[in-house]
Order: sequence, then structure tokens, then C-alpha cells
Amino acid sequence: MAIELKGLTKRSENYSQWYNELVVKADLAESSAVRGCMVIKPYGYAIWEKMQQQLDKMFKETGVQNAYFPLLIPKSYLCREAEHVEGFAKECAVVTHYRLKNAPDGNGVIVDPDARLEEELIVRPTSETIIWGTYKNWIHSYRDLPLLVNQWANVMRWEMRTRLFLRTAEFLWQEGHCAHATAEESEQRTVLMINTYADFAEKYMAMPVIKGVKSANERFAGAINTYTIEAMMQDGKALQAGTSHNLGQNFAKAFDVTFVNKENKPEYVWANSWGVSTRLMGALIMTHSDDNGLVLPPHLAPIQVVIVPIYKNAEQLAKISETVNPIVEELTRLGISVKYDDSENKRPGFKFADYELKGVPVRLAIGARDIENGTVEVMRRDTLEKQVEPLQGIVPFVASLLEEIQENIYQKALKQRESMTRTVETYDEFKEEIEKGGFILAHWDGTPETEDKIKEETKATIRCIPLDGDTTPGKCMVTGRPSARRVLFARNY
Repeated sequence: MAIELKGLTKRSENYSQWYNELVVKADLAESSAVRGCMVIKPYGYAIWEKMQQQLDKMFKETGVQNAYFPLLIPKSYLCREAEHVEGFAKECAVVTHYRLKNAPDGNGVIVDPDARLEEELIVRPTSETIIWGTYKNWIHSYRDLPLLVNQWANVMRWEMRTRLFLRTAEFLWQEGHCAHATAEESEQRTVLMINTYADFAEKYMAMPVIKGVKSANERFAGAINTYTIEAMMQDGKALQAGTSHNLGQNFAKAFDVTFVNKENKPEYVWANSWGVSTRLMGALIMTHSDDNGLVLPPHLAPIQVVIVPIYKNAEQLAKISETVNPIVEELTRLGISVKYDDSENKRPGFKFADYELKGVPVRLAIGARDIENGTVEVMRRDTLEKQVEPLQGIVPFVASLLEEIQENIYQKALKQRESMTRTVETYDEFKEEIEKGGFILAHWDGTPETEDKIKEETKATIRCIPLDGDTTPGKCMVTGRPSARRVLFARNY
């Protein structure tokens, strides 16, 4: 384990390698025996759980309830919405048989050719089709609306190039699916959920995001509109951190989901769907972490405070523990997760390095001399600064420090994003600036052809049309045609 803590590649040398090493060394996740799939380890899952719990609370505050729908989707369901199936067809895993049997030569098992399914089943890449097939049975009258449902689940999208958390064949996520009586209500819910994601990203992940609308090329397959939050990673690449889709009546028509309105007339329902995934773990790592390891925002850290005793014998440890235990109890009463690591099989230096690597926001070190002096050494993970503080009043000091760290890492990330956001006027200028990474604000004529040309020639995509920002009209940097406003470009994960 001591070897594991050494030799983390520097971000400046190889950002991709730094990320891959950090995910493994910090005990977050590892590759599995199944190609393209990952094992999320307990420490990594503890962070995801904190994300999940907070998001779940925020969803329920808006009236959403949780449910669960099948992992397997009949192929005929996926085919009903043409644009949707086209968008996901290349990523689908397909179940064709329902039984194995012993191989005739005695070596292992084979698929039983007599057990072929009458209709193939798709391992869900997303659940719109199976859910709308179900909603047909649930919705009959305007009194049944709105229907506000979310599920926490796993999905499968057959990825050829994978990276832990950022892009894996199977990943964890939540997907909300709402049905409404009017277009206006559905649009309001779509916007509400992207705002909810933005609030979570900024207040809990300490990650600044830009809210916007996707271009037609980039929107969700089967949606009439997609809202997104876009974050900027330290290496200058953008990451889509959450999306909310206004589906109009497309899925209702595909699955014949109608309701009798207040005028006693049949009408198709209006729909939206919205989701975030374990990709947020990758965003969290790449937004804040440094060459020493993870930097976790206190609001999501599984361990917010670690206390490490420094002692020479059992008598000293007993005295330190006598002082520390009431501090642990008081911090716990305040809802702060604290760990007192008095394990004897690891030296204090090893513990310091380990908790630093794992991004624990605050570390307290206390020895026999500290107890005599009535002091404790405090280290904050965001700046690596150490200071000596009085033991008296250490609990309110730590509680305040955690909030200070949360705000500090948000401001640091915001400052970095602002320094990596530029405005350009010409296509030549754009080509030069995009090589430096970051967000580029530029005019675009609104056509898919121009968007495709930019992507093909520069590998940059329109991340979003920002909801806030400069709405001054201008001329497209590529064609010179009129442009309603600047849009946000970047290379992305």
C-alpha cells in the first residue's frame, strides 16, 4: 500500500494519466473482468452515495417520487420512436437467448440454440421507451397528471473506448420521466430540473457550470429541446454534467399515451426526461484535484475531518484519546463526519499521505505536547496550509473552516474557468484559440452544416447556447451570415 501512495503523475506532464492513476490510487474505482465496465470501490461509492442522497432530497422537494422499471426492453419498444432508436442503435447490448447448456465436449457451457427468444431484449441504454409503454396504463385523465417519477438505476451503452467514471459501458445514474397536461407545464419542469442540477453542482460539488440549450445536432435523440449544464475541467476540456430534455409529445404519440382533458377531449400528454450519472465523479475529480491527490468539497466528502494522534506509547495514546473523544462526539452531533484514526499498524506520516491523497478536507494532528499546550495542528486540504489552533473552541473553528474550504474551492474553480473563457471574431482566431483549450464564445449562423464543418476541422463542438450572457447579434465566424448571438464552443469529454 505504501508504494501505491507514491509516484502520482503530475497533471502538467500527462493529465490523462494523472486522472487514471488518481482514480485507482485513491481507492475510488478499478477496471473489472468485464470489458469496459468498472468496479466502484467503497470509498468511491461513499462519494456517489452522498451525491445521490442530496440529489434525491432535492428531487423530492419538487414533488418527484422514485420508482423502478425493468432493465430489459423489448426490441419493438425501442423501434417505436424513430429518432430515438437511431440515436442509440449503435450502443445497444442485445439479449437473444435465455438458456445455457453444457458443451458436448464437456468443456464449459454454450448458448442453447433451442432457447432463442421470440423477440430480442435490449439492455436499457435509457428507459424512455419502457417507461412510456408503462405510462399508457397509468394515465387516463387530467386528474392523473402531472406524473413526476424518477428512478435510480444502471444503464448499458456499448462503448469502445472507456475511462473510469467518464465513459464506461455500464454506469449508474438517475433518470426522471415526467408527464404533464400542457406544453407549458412540461417546459417549466424541464427548466426546473436543469436549475436543480446547476444548484447541486455549484453548492455541493463546488463546480461552476454554464446553463444552456443544446444545438439540434447535440440534443437528445427524440427530444424537441435539450437543456444542459457544462463544466470546464482543469485541462481545458468541457464536460457535460447534466441534461434535461423537453420531449414534447413525441413519446406519447409513439406509445399512444393520451388523457381526457378538462374539456372531456382526448389529448396526448407532454413529456420530459432528465438525468445525471456517475460521470459527475469524474467531473468532481478533474475540477478540484491536484498533484497530491483528491481535493473533495466538504459537502460531499465521506470523511470531512480526520484526527491523527501522534504518540510514543499506550499511556500517551490514552491521554490523547481522552481529549479527542469529546471532540469527535461534538463534531458528530453537528452532522460532521469525523474519523479518529488511532490504528497502530500505520505510522502518522503514512496516514497523513493517505488522507491527503483521498481528499479529506480537514486534518487534525494532536500529540502529547499539544495536550500540554492546549493546542492542535490543523491542515486544510484545499491549500495544504497548516496552522496551530487552541483546543478550546476547535469544534466551531472546524465547522466554520469546512464552509470556508467549500467556498474557496468553488471560487478557485470559477476563477480558473473565467481565465479559460475567451471571445473570438474570426474562424482563424477560433482555430488558434481552440488549441489552447477552454471555452470559446463565437458567432454561429445556426445551421447544422456549419456546425459539422467546425467539428470536423477543429474537433470542437457547440457545448450550448448559454441561457445567460451576451445576446448581441453578429456575423458567423465561418460563413459571415447573420448570427443571433454567441454560442459556447469547446473540445469535450
